[in-house]
Amino acid sequence: MNIKLLKKGIRVDGKYYPCWYNPSTNNTCGNATIYMRTYDRLPDGLKEEMQVENETDLMTDYIEKDRIRIPKTSKYFDLVEKLATY
Repeated sequence: MNIKLLKKGIRVDGKYYPCWYNPSTNNTCGNATIYMRTYDRLPDGLKEEMQVENETDLMTDYIEKDRIRIPKTSKYFDLVEKLATY
């Protein structure tokens, strides 16, 4: 899977997903977070490389946007921290 983190989005296998970044200092668990700006679902293969979260419950009409938690051990952590400061 080809993942590229950009200033205002992330590109996964050529498809662009707009997002914004939240530094680890704003998270009690010490993870940096990537928040999606749209309701487009991220590809399933991305879940193998990053911790994708979505608590959508269609039975109660509760719909969330995807978010990605990046732990300090991830190879993407430093880049997300840098992008979060823009």
